[in-house]
Amino acid sequence: MSVPARSDSRFERAAVERIIQRAAELQASEREIGDELSETDLLTLGREVGLPERHLRQALLEEQSRVAFPAERGLLAWLAGPRRLAAARVIGKPRPRLETELHRWMAEGELLQVKRRYPDQTSWEPQQGAFASLKRAFRTGGRRYTLARAREVAGQVVEVEQGRCYVQLLVDVSNTFREYVRGAATIGAAGALTTGVAFAIGVIAPVAVGPAALALPIALAVARSHRRRVEEYLVAIEQVLDRLEHGELDAHKALAPGEAGPLAKVADEIRRGLGF
Repeated sequence: MSVPARSDSRFERAAVERIIQRAAELQASEREIGDELSETDLLTLGREVGLPERHLRQALLEEQSRVAFPAERGLLAWLAGPRRLAAARVIGKPRPRLETELHRWMAEGELLQVKRRYPDQTSWEPQQGAFASLKRAFRTGGRRYTLARAREVAGQVVEVEQGRCYVQLLVDVSNTFREYVRGAATIGAAGALTTGVAFAIGVIAPVAVGPAALALPIALAVARSHRRRVEEYLVAIEQVLDRLEHGELDAHKALAPGEAGPLAKVADEIRRGLGF
C-alpha cells in the first residue's frame, strides 16, 4: 500500500527532531564505524554528515561532562525513588559570571556552604549553626531551602565556547532516602512485633494479625512518600538553572532587604550585637 506524498506537510518540533536524528543515523550508517572513535574521528564524521562543528563540539563536551548515575534497582529504589539526581543545560553567559552567581545563590538562597572545591567542580553542604537552622525552620524570605535538606549538592560549569557554558547540578539525597526507609521499616517492625506478642499471649488470630496488616500499608506509604521529596529536589535544581539562565541571581535580588522576614531581621540584629 503506497502512502500519498504531501508536498507541503508540516511537522511538530518533536517530529522534526526525530526525523533529523534518524537521517543523521542513516547517513552515518553508510560509513563503517568501529566500536570506538577518537575525538578527531568523531568531528570528521560529523562534518561528513553535515553537522556544524560548533554544535558537535558542544554535544561532545556535554557528553564528556555528563555524570551518568548507575540505574538503581530493587524494592527500595522502586518504593522510595533514586538517591542521586542531576539536571543540566547550556546557558549563554561567561563562566566567571555563572560561577559567581551560582556560589552566591547556594550560600544566600539555599543556605549551603562550600564543602569541597575541585578544578572543575564545587560541592556544597547545609550551613551549620543556630541562625541557619532558624532561617530554614521559619522559611525566611518566603524560601523553602529545599536543597539544604540534601546531603550534598555539586555544581559544574564548563565553557562550551566564548560566552556559553554547560552547567550541571548534582544532588545527593541519600540522607532523606535513609530517613524515609528507616521510618517505614520501624513502622513495619512495630506492627510485626505487636502481632507476634499478640499470638504469644493467645489473642485470637483475626485480632492478632491486625497490627501487622495495618502497619504494612502505612510503611509502604511512608517509603513511597520520598518520591514526592525527590520531585521537590528536581524542581529546586531546575529552578536554580532557570535563575542562572534568566539573570535572576543578581546580588541585590538575592539579598533584597525588603524581602527579609522579621525573624531574619531579628537574627541579624542579634548577630551584630554579639559581634558576629
